[in-house]
Amino acid sequence: MPREITGFSNPLVKQVRGLRDKKHRRLTGLFLAEGLRILTEAFESRILPEMIWHAPDSAAHPLVIQLTEAVEAAGGEVFVTSTDILSKLSGKDNPGAVIGVFRERLTPLATLDRTSAPIWLVAERLRDPGNLGTILRTGDAVGAGGLILIDDCTDPFSVEAIRASMGAIFTQVVAAARWDEFLPWLRSGPGQLVGTSLNTDTDYQTPRYAAPTFLLVGNEAQGLPPEYEAACNLLVKMPMRGKADSLNAAVATAVMAYEVLNQARR
Repeated sequence: MPREITGFSNPLVKQVRGLRDKKHRRLTGLFLAEGLRILTEAFESRILPEMIWHAPDSAAHPLVIQLTEAVEAAGGEVFVTSTDILSKLSGKDNPGAVIGVFRERLTPLATLDRTSAPIWLVAERLRDPGNLGTILRTGDAVGAGGLILIDDCTDPFSVEAIRASMGAIFTQVVAAARWDEFLPWLRSGPGQLVGTSLNTDTDYQTPRYAAPTFLLVGNEAQGLPPEYEAACNLLVKMPMRGKADSLNAAVATAVMAYEVLNQARR
């Protein structure tokens, strides 16, 4: 049966609200996902939250009923609370109707099956959670195998990254590794490493990409380090007709991913 939570001082409210902080997420291994659409995406991917919170007026929604029944059947907990408390949990003035508390799901690099998809996305020192979430969403759209985070990237389980992913955090494999772990793993099997860089004259539509293609995008402000560029099988760039000298990291990743997808389709 759902439990009703009415007080801001309830220890569970404080615990769940703490998941907006990276340190607390690391300590507990849990993260927040907000909104019926994102939680339904998780449910359809057979991933259930350990806790689900919703407002009383959402209880009759068919999807909320389906979610809460599934969570309870799996041994999870369901809480009914006010929109004010939901707002406190999510950090938004207008929170979604449902908030879920999920177990973090990083996949070890060694267990990835690189042959499971023709495209893999790799991000190096990505700092913006919105970019990370958007790259996850792009990966889902092009049927990528997943996203590999290199070195010190922003947390893929932050509230901002989860929102930007629009549920793709549950459909995409996410792995994290240092560069000196990733490169030997990559070289141990098939895989073409393609970096986006301004330090090349090769137009991104010129090469023929070989599956599996690992698309590497660098830090938003600094791009890829020279030694990372040197390790790529290919460096490519997109033509810039205006005054800007580069594209946003998430946009560049999307342009590249669709070029690789379209070559495969042809």
